[in-house]
Amino acid sequence: MRLTEADYAWLDYRLARHDAFLKSRYPGERPGRQPVHTVYIPADRIAGFRDWGARALAALDRHPFPFGFDERVRAKLRDEPIEDLRVDFEDGYGVRDDDQEDRAVRTAAAILGEGPRPPFVGIRIKSLEAASRRRALRTLDLFLSCYADPFVITLPKVSGPDQVAAMVVLCTRVESAYGLATGTLRFEIQIELPAAVVGANGRATVAKLITAADGRCAALHFGTYDYSAAAGIAAAYQSMDHPAADHAKAVVQAAAAQTGVRLSDGSTNVLPVGTDDEVQAAWRLHHRLVRRSLERGFYQGWDLHPGHLPTRYAATYGFFADGRDAAVERLRRYLDRQAGGIADEPATARALAGYLLRGLDCGALDDAGFSRDELTALL
Repeated sequence: MRLTEADYAWLDYRLARHDAFLKSRYPGERPGRQPVHTVYIPADRIAGFRDWGARALAALDRHPFPFGFDERVRAKLRDEPIEDLRVDFEDGYGVRDDDQEDRAVRTAAAILGEGPRPPFVGIRIKSLEAASRRRALRTLDLFLSCYADPFVITLPKVSGPDQVAAMVVLCTRVESAYGLATGTLRFEIQIELPAAVVGANGRATVAKLITAADGRCAALHFGTYDYSAAAGIAAAYQSMDHPAADHAKAVVQAAAAQTGVRLSDGSTNVLPVGTDDEVQAAWRLHHRLVRRSLERGFYQGWDLHPGHLPTRYAATYGFFADGRDAAVERLRRYLDRQAGGIADEPATARALAGYLLRGLDCGALDDAGFSRDELTALL
């Protein structure tokens, strides 16, 4: 043994800044429940969110549903059809004059404030591009003046870190103006432009977006159709499973890993309406895409129509139910250090525990094989 305490102390000193950077930039997965979806409803139609459960149940009554979990899905649609609601002042709402949008802001705040409402809510403001940034800030300011409960802000069409850094400053100023604690306001960044994935300098812009958010970025939401259109994909081929979308989401996933920033896949614009055959075709598509996203580590997505809710929950419940027994067995073998056909490492044990916790949180599992405390302790 030739090294001394001085050598160990030097190494700690040499890496202290990097240690602090890792702790700040990569704190690990954020604890707590993540909603399985986000429902976007235009601001002038927001009162209709309370009808989504009944409309989804009516679709189940009208059309044969081939995916199982019928009673569990129906119970979810009765008790909590929407997990995460976004009042949309952007594309879904369009451009109105200031008086109209001001009225829509006040009405939406009143509707959400009177309850009942979903467990998670927020607003999507207009982008910080030159043409819409003043209206975006006015909407946020006015909403805060009318609504006192926690909410998240969705920032659309982000193209570079300067917009995110400006949003951080705006949040700080608004918090100060309303007497809110620093860090109260958090926002989601929508990845809808290729420039948000790969910048003109050839670097992964999305990683710089997370850094520029200075801890305020709650999630990255992929915008299937804006992104695909900007990438030059013909409208008939724009889809969540297009290779261009998969590439973008792989870059986003790598940038967000271990940062505590959550991910949401996009949506399908194929709505389950019409005849039995048309509805079932749309359901099969949506069910496949939701399951595909889950298998790729995107545990949340957008839903645009009440008819998407049955397949959202059926696909999610199936994903966790199908893997439950194998995950429990692998985790038990890991904890017992038993020999088995798979040699798991601590990172995999964390993934197994996280998988089972997600199954509990979304209502897919009643019994995860371990207590919630046991699973949480492994993360």
